[in-house]
Amino acid sequence: MSDPRPTPIPDSLEQDNVPRHVAVVMDGNGRWAQRQGLPRTEGHGAGEVALVDVTYGALAVGVKALTVYAFSTENWRRPIDEVRYLMDFNQGLLQRRQHELHDEGVRITFSGRRDWRVPRRVTRNMDEAAELTKRNKRMTLNIAFNYGGRAEIVDAVQQLVRDNVPANKIDEKAIRSRLYHPELPDPDLVIRTSGEYRISNFLLWEMAYSELVFTEVLWPDFRREDLFEAIEVFQRRERRFGGVDQ
Repeated sequence: MSDPRPTPIPDSLEQDNVPRHVAVVMDGNGRWAQRQGLPRTEGHGAGEVALVDVTYGALAVGVKALTVYAFSTENWRRPIDEVRYLMDFNQGLLQRRQHELHDEGVRITFSGRRDWRVPRRVTRNMDEAAELTKRNKRMTLNIAFNYGGRAEIVDAVQQLVRDNVPANKIDEKAIRSRLYHPELPDPDLVIRTSGEYRISNFLLWEMAYSELVFTEVLWPDFRREDLFEAIEVFQRRERRFGGVDQ
């Protein structure tokens, strides 16, 4: 399936200065549903439309990696019916979309704890999607599922211990190489929707020098035009990485 609604890229967007890696905290599904008088779970279904549209928008402008926060380690605290729905929804999302994304040259990867509470049927679908798309190079869609930034760092440190790395050999490179996806560049741009101004345990190591853009738009209403707008904000920023202007 090709892009269902090709959208012209705004002239104001500099296509030679597009962030390589964009990360998104997809927030506001429950509030969106409540405002519509619907059950909270309906917001997650509407969020799928946003995810697909933003993925096509990212492909159109040449983003090389898109990481989306689908389910956090803290989300297990939600009502059991909502957690069960999210497990089934994310499994169904992979079944519905993996071949479409494969046809578009998208590699699907996952960040998060695979062996902690996630049903085997869900991890099986994750493995199938990753295997199907593993040779694709146009863009990586990295789904943060059962993910927590602190958990990722803990897991990296535990791997260092298992690898018997001496204390005096542990540096940033050693830790980074043991993160879930060290081959991905750090995100240049992190977007959070729904008017919240938190990073919520997302990519704590990787976003050390990311540009942050917060928007009032609830995730189910977010579209590629909103992505383009966030990229234009990014392009107006001056990134110094701790340095100073000369």
